[in-house]
Amino acid sequence: MAAGDVDWRERAGVAERAVVRRHLRRIGGVLPGTRIGRVRWPRRRPTWPVPWHYWWQAHLLDCLIDAQLRAPNRSRAKAIAAFARSVRLRNGGSWLNRYYDDIAWLGLALQRGGTLVGRSGPSALPRILGRLHDGWTEHGGGGIWWRRDDDFKAAPANGPAAILLARDGQVEFAAAITDWMAETLVDPDTGLVRDGVRVAPDGSVRAVEPYVYTYNQGVYLGACVELAARDGHQRWTDRALAVVDAVRQRLAGPDGVLPGSGGGDGGLFAGITARYLADAALRLPELADAARELVFANAEAVWKGRAEIHGGPVFSAQWRDPAPEPRPGLAEADLSVQLSGWMLLEAAARLQEA
Repeated sequence: MAAGDVDWRERAGVAERAVVRRHLRRIGGVLPGTRIGRVRWPRRRPTWPVPWHYWWQAHLLDCLIDAQLRAPNRSRAKAIAAFARSVRLRNGGSWLNRYYDDIAWLGLALQRGGTLVGRSGPSALPRILGRLHDGWTEHGGGGIWWRRDDDFKAAPANGPAAILLARDGQVEFAAAITDWMAETLVDPDTGLVRDGVRVAPDGSVRAVEPYVYTYNQGVYLGACVELAARDGHQRWTDRALAVVDAVRQRLAGPDGVLPGSGGGDGGLFAGITARYLADAALRLPELADAARELVFANAEAVWKGRAEIHGGPVFSAQWRDPAPEPRPGLAEADLSVQLSGWMLLEAAARLQEA
């Protein structure tokens, strides 16, 4: 069946119901008025409150907002507001942690949620934006640190920070971050975004981490698209075109399907790229065809490979492979993997509706 003959809105709704049914719970399973994402299903026994996957929760919030924009619903709106409050509560009463990428992701979700997140946005965003400003130094030529008191400046922190700052109207700062990424992290041979740089005590670049992860392409693309809309300089469109071409030629397979990165944090990587590919398709006419093709190729693959079990579909960590039935220890049991599949289907639904 051709992508255009599929109701992607319906499929996104199916994915939403499966993830919410399995993963959305009260804090500790008991605290009234709270909602938080259970990080695994089925869970290991006994269960522990650590580790705390702060940035997975940011993407769960983003997916809930996707769903609300697709099909507004009063009960979901209440759950979104409760969820935003619950992240702060579960995080020890603070919106911040040591990781600049974590807080940038949460800032993006809260900012995008607007009034849906209640008072959480006005409470959190000034603190998050202020912390991101603190994270910029001239060490390594510029850029924001990956985390506090570290020697690493990475694409996963700088990309979402640039998107958030641009959307906040801080275009000059967002442009400086994205220019630093282009000059420092984009591999001149492949056009793909490398993971980051290690900085020596004297401020020079000690080493470039050469690893190429899917989501680093997505956040760099997202920053370029945002700046193309707000700054208007031709370099942003040129860079967006170049990174999408590099993804098509050097990262995706011949079928256009993006590689998976296993479970854990890696489970989110491809879904994040799909989100920003959809955004590029909707906002840059020069990228509409290429980005749409990638999103729909991946959406078809993840849906075809799903496992249908009690409660709805389970998505594979490798989108071109069939999903096994999840059990403790498998990547498919991780919330991150299931969020990635849901995020992809929401991206396809946005493109179809547009």
